[in-house]
Amino acid sequence: MKITGRKKRYLRGKKKLLGTEKRPRLCLYRSLNNLNAQLVDDVSGKTLLSVSTLDKDIKKNFKSCGTVKAAAVLGELFTQKAKQANITQVRFDRSGYLYHGRVKAFAETCLKQGMKF
Repeated sequence: MKITGRKKRYLRGKKKLLGTEKRPRLCLYRSLNNLNAQLVDDVSGKTLLSVSTLDKDIKKNFKSCGTVKAAAVLGELFTQKAKQANITQVRFDRSGYLYHGRVKAFAETCLKQGMKF
């Protein structure tokens, strides 16, 4: 079975990243048209927080949610919700995607808003 480059990078990074209750894993999923981010506590196996560009708050402002601007707005919304849940430190799991484009825009916005990776 052939494993793609992204899948190899994902599996290699997953070995090193483990989310805990104090420092959960920020897991990012990028599709062609949308972006999803969630905080995962791997110890208990629970998702603590989840946001997506499919949310009505974000989707109404953009013609296409698969853009860098939509990723930046998602980063702001994610950081606000994480701060409400008293989470400021996370482990950033980019799921094998290159740190470029939408992934970079989301991460840079989170860092500017006060999140620590």
